[in-house]
Amino acid sequence: MARGDQLSRQWKIIQTLIASTHGKTVSALADRLGCTPRTVYRDLEALQAGGFPLTTETRDNRSYWHILNASRQQVPLAFSIPELMALYFGKDMLKTYRGTVFYDAIDSLLSKIEATLPTAYIDYLDRIRDRVDAGPAPRKDYSRFGPIITELNRAIVDEKKIRMIYFSMGRQQENQRTVHPYRLRHVEDTLYLIGYCDLRKGVRTFAVDRIKTVSLTDDGFQIPEGFDVPAFLRDSFGIYQGSPVRVKIRFFESVAGYIRERIWHPSQHLSDQADGTLIFTATVAGIEEISHWVLRWGAGAQVLEPAALRQAIGRQAAAMASHYRDAPADEHHKDV
Repeated sequence: MARGDQLSRQWKIIQTLIASTHGKTVSALADRLGCTPRTVYRDLEALQAGGFPLTTETRDNRSYWHILNASRQQVPLAFSIPELMALYFGKDMLKTYRGTVFYDAIDSLLSKIEATLPTAYIDYLDRIRDRVDAGPAPRKDYSRFGPIITELNRAIVDEKKIRMIYFSMGRQQENQRTVHPYRLRHVEDTLYLIGYCDLRKGVRTFAVDRIKTVSLTDDGFQIPEGFDVPAFLRDSFGIYQGSPVRVKIRFFESVAGYIRERIWHPSQHLSDQADGTLIFTATVAGIEEISHWVLRWGAGAQVLEPAALRQAIGRQAAAMASHYRDAPADEHHKDV
């Protein structure tokens, strides 16, 4: 029998005993698990050896198994192995936010859970973690923004306006803003604050890593009735805002398979062509964000509509070509 099946069955035994007020007999556990009483006895012995406080009580000439002090557990032992795996995997995916309240909170939660588990179960989960990995990827280091993220969380929960110094990448300058913070949103390894900006007189998005300082004010705010954050972001191709634009892009065979694999936008429509190409259409917020996406596919993508996006991609492609105009036709890597 697979080790994972055995542990899963033993975990169900623990859950059943915790949920039982008067305990369970071996035969009742066997019926519940669909196995033999002999198998249950082996599992109970293994659990006792692993450190679980199991005991028996005799009533009416029958032995009932209990788990001692189940009601005093700091964290209920009602987690399944897949649920614990998901928590560990989630922690791995939150590496971008190491040093912030997001990562620290899940790390603390897992530490509390581990305190209730026998060593054998922790070792098993460690082996699982070695086989399920979020993997390294280009990411921002949010550890130095931990205090800022904590203050933003407080402001959002308490509905307090904030004052912040923000660096605008487009304008290449810093300025002070008073913002009504609505929500934090994670998009492609970047954390954004969405809120009403008094300076710009409208709802704006701010990259958290470009917030230099932030302080809570005593002034409260309320999200306007009828304003819906998901609706506000519906047309965006990530986070950027703009007027709705219908785009039509041809993807050639070299990359069409990658496009079919994912849902890139809620409004997308894919149409396979007889020549093996793929037509992608969607209605998105402006052309700035989707232009970065089109350039990602290089010569494998051709913008058909709108003209403004075609021209923008054409200018970028011409500028890129100019960087390589003098490159030799055949270059070989040399050892340095």
